[in-house]
Amino acid sequence: MASAKQKEKACKLCKTIYLEEDKCPNCGSKESTESFKGRIVVINPEKSEIAQKLNIPSKGNFAIKTR
Repeated sequence: MASAKQKEKACKLCKTIYLEEDKCPNCGSKESTESFKGRIVVINPEKSEIAQKLNIPSKGNFAIKTR
């Protein structure tokens, strides 16, 4: 049986993008939004200049801007 497509949310605090859950799997915050722009995929945060400039300490999917 096919399930409905889940919407992605972005945490307003750490900008982690995740599927609909009650809280952010990265920081545990319940403040999220479905309205975000851009996406950064960080594979190696230690070597990524963009991750360092945006203060992203871990790998994963992150929103560039949240509303």
